[in-house]
Amino acid sequence: MIFANGGLLPDSERRAVLDGLEARLNDVRAGPPLRAETVIAAVDALGKRLEAGEFAPLLTQFLPAGVGLEELLPLLRREALEAKLAAELGPDPFGVRDRPRTAAHVLPQGVLFHIAPGNMPGLPVYTVLEGLLTGNINLLKLPHGDKGLSLAALRLLTEQEPRLAPYIYAFDLPSGRREDMKALADLADALVTWGGDGAIEAARALAGPGCRLIEWGHRLSFAYVSGYEDREGELSALAGHIVETGQRLCSSCQVIFLDSEDREAGLAFCREFLPHLERAAAGRSGAGAGAAASLSGHTALLERIVDGREAGEALFRGRGCSVVFRPDRELELSPMEGNVLVKLLPRQALLPTLRRQKGRLQTAGLICEPGRRGELVGLLARAGLTRITRAGTMSAAFPGEAHDGEYPLRRYLRVVDVER
Repeated sequence: MIFANGGLLPDSERRAVLDGLEARLNDVRAGPPLRAETVIAAVDALGKRLEAGEFAPLLTQFLPAGVGLEELLPLLRREALEAKLAAELGPDPFGVRDRPRTAAHVLPQGVLFHIAPGNMPGLPVYTVLEGLLTGNINLLKLPHGDKGLSLAALRLLTEQEPRLAPYIYAFDLPSGRREDMKALADLADALVTWGGDGAIEAARALAGPGCRLIEWGHRLSFAYVSGYEDREGELSALAGHIVETGQRLCSSCQVIFLDSEDREAGLAFCREFLPHLERAAAGRSGAGAGAAASLSGHTALLERIVDGREAGEALFRGRGCSVVFRPDRELELSPMEGNVLVKLLPRQALLPTLRRQKGRLQTAGLICEPGRRGELVGLLARAGLTRITRAGTMSAAFPGEAHDGEYPLRRYLRVVDVER
């Protein structure tokens, strides 16, 4: 399906839409600018309707099992959107800045082509929302497996505020359809890509010399344990986070690092943590979720056997989950789906070890004694982490927070200096 001009079109209309798209985009750019207030009012009104349950049947149809709107809804409120603008762009984000000889005008990039990820429901719509807040026209390449959620949300948004319709186009387009992908990239002033190294390389090949590339690549996150404030509560919260996210998000815990050099302490932690993980896995939503977790764990185990398991590795297998102790110190992807890695990383080795993953670090879920928190937060920040949270809220969305250490709205704008 295609979303264009505020409505849904069959895929058979794609060539006609693409052929006429440049003229439509130029007409929009030649007209009055899109005001942030128009976007905020529309999103706030739609958010209130969502909160009131008006679209419950629609959400049941499109949202994956176990995924709710509890964390998303606060981000759709007027106060959150206004705070985001103020935090990222200042108190008068689109005002003219007077200089001694010039006036600096803040304008949108123009046209953003978003290649959206599929690892988090709602994220394709949110990246378009950021483009709208900065006055850009948005071309969205939907992720594989979106299943209609983004198209439905964009249709509701433009029904709420028809003035947004000329600023949003979405295409359910396979990445392998090179000609059409290139046509969209050629229309864009900036290409916004989300994904791993392969996706970034493909986006670089698409973006021509006149198209700016804005990368939001895959990141790695972990928990760091250096003592406890509430041992049972913190370990249970971490286990809940691991199971709830399936470890599929950039902010999901892949490795639990222990501030220790004692192998026996590491093995003891694995034995202690496994029951917490099993309890969390027992409450996992979806009939096939437990099977998926077991399959993921068994597949990872078979791969390690084929590759030759590293000396000193130990597997603690639970019901629908597992904990794997590994003797190395490297941050890496876990087998996911409730199968987590545990490694020893004393604080004196923390910074040099993590610096080997510079540019890929995102969230650290910190479990420690209250008196050590300030010291460890500083150390993690200097190592390159861009989010430091408590272990149970590693994937929580916080109003006004940066994205991978940057404010995205700044990247979607440009400055035009006009001589007086």
